[in-house]
Amino acid sequence: MKKTPPVVGAGVTRPSDDKLVQMYREMVLCRALDERVWMLNRQGKAAIVASAQGHEAAQIGSVQALQVGKDHFYIYYRDLAVLISLGLTPTEIMLGFTAKAGEPLAGARQFPTHGASKTLNLVNLSNVVGTQIPQAVGSALASKMRGEDAVTIVYFGDGASSVGDCHEAMNFAAIHKLPVIFLCENNGYAISVPLSKQMAVDGIVSRADGYGIPGVVVDGTDIMAVYEATSEAATRARDGRGPTIVETMVERYLPHTSDDDDSLYREQEDLEEARKRDPVRILQEQLIGAGLLPGDTDSVIRNEAKRVINEATDYVDAAPYPEATDFLDHVYS
Repeated sequence: MKKTPPVVGAGVTRPSDDKLVQMYREMVLCRALDERVWMLNRQGKAAIVASAQGHEAAQIGSVQALQVGKDHFYIYYRDLAVLISLGLTPTEIMLGFTAKAGEPLAGARQFPTHGASKTLNLVNLSNVVGTQIPQAVGSALASKMRGEDAVTIVYFGDGASSVGDCHEAMNFAAIHKLPVIFLCENNGYAISVPLSKQMAVDGIVSRADGYGIPGVVVDGTDIMAVYEATSEAATRARDGRGPTIVETMVERYLPHTSDDDDSLYREQEDLEEARKRDPVRILQEQLIGAGLLPGDTDSVIRNEAKRVINEATDYVDAAPYPEATDFLDHVYS
C-alpha cells in the first residue's frame, strides 16, 4: 500500500466557496457518469471503459486552476473528469462510449474520450502510453515562440513516467523553460504492476532535480491541494520560469480497464484501504463542515446528477450509429 505524502507547495491560492461547490457538483456528476458507463459496458453497450473513480479531485482541481479556452490540455484515457470540468456534457461523452452518431470529439470513430476540441484546446490522445507528453511540450514551445500567455498541461499515469517519451519531454522543457505542467496521476499501479516494480525511487517527483525543475507532491484526493499546486505551477509557467512536475497521489477503485481483472494482482485489503480516501466523500465532508452544503443541498446535487445521467442514457440508447458514408469525413480535405 502506497503512502500519502504531505502537501508540498500549497497554500498560495485557494478556490472561492462558489467554485468549491461547483467543483463538487462536477465530481458528483462525473462519479455518476463513470458508474453508468461501467454498467453499460457490463450490458454490452460500451466496448471498453477506463474508470476515473478515485482520480476526480486531481483532474477537476487542476482544470479549474487553469484558463479554459486559452490554456492547452493533453489528457490520457482515464481523464473523464477533465472532460466534464472542461464543459463536455454526459450525453456527449456517453455518445463516445456507445459509438453513437453525434459524438463531438471524433464522430464516434475512436476509443471513448479520444478525439479533440479546437474550442477547448483539447488535443487528440493516443492509446500508446506517454506519447502525449512530448506533444504537450511541443505545444508549450509553440506558445513561447508565439509570445502567447498560455500554459499547457499534460496528464499521465505513473506507468507513463517510465517510458522514454516522458524523460525526453521533461528534459527538453526544462532546458527551454517552457510553460508546461506535467501532472502525474499516481494511483500506484501501471495496469497490474505496482509502483515498487516500476521504479527504484519513491515517486515521480524524485526525478525533478535531475531535470533542474521544481516538483511538488500533493494528496490527489484533496481538491483544494490540487487546485493550489496547479495554480502555483501555472503562475510559474506564465512568468517564464518554466515547467513544474505536479505528482498527485490518487486511488484507483476499479480495474485498469473493463477488460482487466485486478483481483489477480491486488489484495482486497489494499482496495478497502484506498476507498477510505474517496475524493468525493472527502470534499462532501469538507463542504458540510464549512456550511457550504446547507439543508438538503447535497441531496439536490446528487439527484440532479442522477437525472442528467438518466436522460443522457435514454438519449444515447435511442441515438443511431454513424453512417458508413461519412467514414472519411475530416480525414481528407
